[in-house]
Amino acid sequence: MSHTVPTANYLILAAVLFCMGMLGVLLRRNALVVFMCIELMLNAANLTFLAFARERGDSIGHLSAFFIIAVAAAEAAVGLAIVIAVFRSRGTVNIEEIQSMKH
Repeated sequence: MSHTVPTANYLILAAVLFCMGMLGVLLRRNALVVFMCIELMLNAANLTFLAFARERGDSIGHLSAFFIIAVAAAEAAVGLAIVIAVFRSRGTVNIEEIQSMKH
């Protein structure tokens, strides 16, 4: 007898993860934490795509998740490079203390 997890459970988990990421982006002031929360939101979107692909039995959701992973990796690399550059010039990664990109 096959015991499968219903799609609704995956969607609830994805919604919780997305809300946690959204709250982290809105409430946190550390740039690294904000980037991690954005990654959490992208992973919630991946979970949603994969849950619907599993329900429908096709691979379109897997392809979408693959592209989201690629975008997330590029975002992490570029974002981390920007954070390191700002930290070297300003000495902080606190978003409130960084007023503009000019020094």
